[in-house]
Amino acid sequence: MKNALKSGDSSRRVLIGMVMASIKNKELEKRGKLSKTITDLVQLDNESQLNDQETMEVLASEVKRRRDSVTEFIKGGRPELAASEQTEADILMTYLPEQMSDDELREIIKKAITLSGATSLKDMGKVIGAVMTEVKTSADGQRVSALAKEELSK
Repeated sequence: MKNALKSGDSSRRVLIGMVMASIKNKELEKRGKLSKTITDLVQLDNESQLNDQETMEVLASEVKRRRDSVTEFIKGGRPELAASEQTEADILMTYLPEQMSDDELREIIKKAITLSGATSLKDMGKVIGAVMTEVKTSADGQRVSALAKEELSK
C-alpha cells in the first residue's frame, strides 16, 4: 500500500484497499464466530486475526472473483471492463504463491484418484476436494477441475 501511495499508482492503491477491506471483513466474520466461545477480549482480538493461509485464501478468492468478471464482461461485449478486471487479477496474483505447474498438479490429481478410488467423472467431486485441500492457493480450481476431468476420462 505504501509503495502504491508513494509511486502515485492510484489503481493499485484502490485495489489493495479493496483487498484489505475484504481481509478485514473476513476477520470480523471470524471474530463473530469466536465471540460465542471466547469472552476474554484480548484473546478474542488475537484469535480473530487471519493467519497467512487464511489471508492467501482471501486473495485467491478476490482473484477468482475478478476472473469470473472477465468471463462475464466478455460475454456481455464489454472488453474494456474485462481488460480492467484482468489487470486487477494479474496484480493480485503477484501477492499469491507461485502457481503449480500442470505436471505437478497432475501427479497430485493421480494420487488423489488412487486414494479416493475414483473411477469415473461421477467421482470428480471427491478428487477435486482432496486436491484442493492439498494445493490450497497454489492452483486455480478451474485448472484442477480441467486436469481432473482429463485424468478421470482416461
